[in-house]
Amino acid sequence: MSPITEVEGRRLPLTHLDKVLYPATGTTKGEVLHYYAGTAGALLTHLYGRPVSFLRYPDGPAGQRFFTKNVPPGTPSWVHTAEVPRSRTRDARQVLVQDLSSLMWAANLVVEFHTPQWQADAPALADRLILDLDPGDPATVVECCTVARWLRQRLSADGLTAYAKTSGSKGLHLLAPLEPTPSDEVSAYARTLAIEAEAALPELALHRMKRALRPGKVFVDHSQNAAAKTTATPYTVRAQAEPTVSTPVTWEEVEGCTDPAGLVFRIDDIGPRLGQYGDLLGPLINRNRARPLPRT
Repeated sequence: MSPITEVEGRRLPLTHLDKVLYPATGTTKGEVLHYYAGTAGALLTHLYGRPVSFLRYPDGPAGQRFFTKNVPPGTPSWVHTAEVPRSRTRDARQVLVQDLSSLMWAANLVVEFHTPQWQADAPALADRLILDLDPGDPATVVECCTVARWLRQRLSADGLTAYAKTSGSKGLHLLAPLEPTPSDEVSAYARTLAIEAEAALPELALHRMKRALRPGKVFVDHSQNAAAKTTATPYTVRAQAEPTVSTPVTWEEVEGCTDPAGLVFRIDDIGPRLGQYGDLLGPLINRNRARPLPRT
């Protein structure tokens, strides 16, 4: 029998709570669910209104992984969904995680949460810009921080305020709140920034994904601004060797980063950080912080 938990009046069967998902740290599924319950206030603000894609890893990061945008079979009728465009010829439905009960239902599936840069009621109208800084070995997040500092200043020159979070893997994400703008326009602007970063930091930054160019460089991935793309949601647990989290960080942490370990955060770190800083990415959901995309 699976334990039944009542969340906001919904009865949820929570399965295999003692199952070790992360052997490197001994972290169980129950501990991951406890993390999501404890950080729901911050996480839900970044999930709310956005169609969610799931990277599922039910047997842990070393087991089978599969990415799905479709509503999973067996989804309860009370979980909100939205019709979203997939192509010019068809639409599809995706889950909206709008409340604690749907968050805990989804977390029980063992997932990473991924979201686009737009909301379900305004498909392909981005309300944020994202730049994914991805280091190629032997570069690390330390080099990402150098590129991030340059990009922060460049965005500021265009009237945009950048906020940073770890990817939860090796890299760093920069985000800036925007007045709703067609995704293709945001993508074009982001690509221009990546090209400029490479010109300014030729030994470090790279705007092309070509693998042969990657070693020792930081790929400034601008492609996740495309309407069809998604990015790991702030505060999601990642399917890595350890239960690392895509974690908002301060610019002081970015500027002072000299050791990759200094920007690795696991589920046990997030509660204390929220207590100390609050949600560092809160400005992303404050419409008063949104600025127009610069016109080139």
